[in-house]
Amino acid sequence: MAALDLSSYLSGNTYPGRGVGLGLTPDGKKSVVVYFIMGRSVNSRNRVFETCGDGIRTRAFDESKLTDPSLIIYHPVRVFGGDLVVTNGDQTDTIVDFLKSGGSFEAALNTRTFEPDAPNYTPRISGILAADGAYKLSILKSAGGNPDSVQRFYYTYGQPVAGEGHLIHTYNGDGDPIPSFTGEPECFRTEEDIDSFSEHVWSCLNTDNRVSLYVCYRDLSAGEMETRIINKNH
Repeated sequence: MAALDLSSYLSGNTYPGRGVGLGLTPDGKKSVVVYFIMGRSVNSRNRVFETCGDGIRTRAFDESKLTDPSLIIYHPVRVFGGDLVVTNGDQTDTIVDFLKSGGSFEAALNTRTFEPDAPNYTPRISGILAADGAYKLSILKSAGGNPDSVQRFYYTYGQPVAGEGHLIHTYNGDGDPIPSFTGEPECFRTEEDIDSFSEHVWSCLNTDNRVSLYVCYRDLSAGEMETRIINKNH
């Protein structure tokens, strides 16, 4: 499957929800990490990304408008040892806790399920990036909207291809209830320059629904990380 251009893919979807993308720059020297969030409600749109300790966290832009923090305030990105974990919820902490005790990415997510936000039952999407550039993606979702049945999918990319990445997101598009993502992660083209790539991804997201974007390039030889954060709320 040929790597797609994010412009045509994301711009044609008014509501992909939250997205996790991992990959490798065209020169093969840096890993690429992408995480974006979107929102339809006032509560969901009232957020920003900010750096903290071992990664980033979401924070209410206007605390007076925050109504329910349970599914919107969390640590999307955390680094432990040589692993970078990125998710769309508090399963980030679950994964890091398992890693600290010698457990695995899959074992951690086998203890979790989709979000309890009926009738959408938003999938939990997660990724883990190793120091050598290998990565895994996962989605936990309901079986066709059935709250009594969780489906867990894991995708392993042990030999990433330069210039390519894989993206998984929560929704196929807008709706009521919102349809969950289906199929395998989408293969997309990366870019050499982090600023150009960050602006490219941000410009692809629906202007009404986009909230925040995080992009990280990690040097495979030195381990140094370069990050960009774009928040709609300033």
